[in-house]
Amino acid sequence: MAGIKVDKDLLQRVAANARLNLTDAEIKKFLPQMHDILDAFSRLDEPADLNEEPSFQPVPLKNVFRGDKAGKCLSQEEALSNTKHSKNGYFKGPKVVE
Repeated sequence: MAGIKVDKDLLQRVAANARLNLTDAEIKKFLPQMHDILDAFSRLDEPADLNEEPSFQPVPLKNVFRGDKAGKCLSQEEALSNTKHSKNGYFKGPKVVE
């Protein structure tokens, strides 16, 4: 891993930022783990394999909507047939502007 030196001081700074008080035994236990974690993330900086195609969408997309086709429409009389609130061939609603 290049660039970041993983040592006791770094681990103590990270622990202080997280408001953790680590014992010497915990520091000894966590140092190799932190080194492994930072090493794994440093591999993301390495160039990718150029023989692979990029994956922009991991799950194939499919159109779930129906096609936009013109169909039979209701006549004005049919549309207004089930309402008692109509006037001059339109639906009549409550007054919104006074």
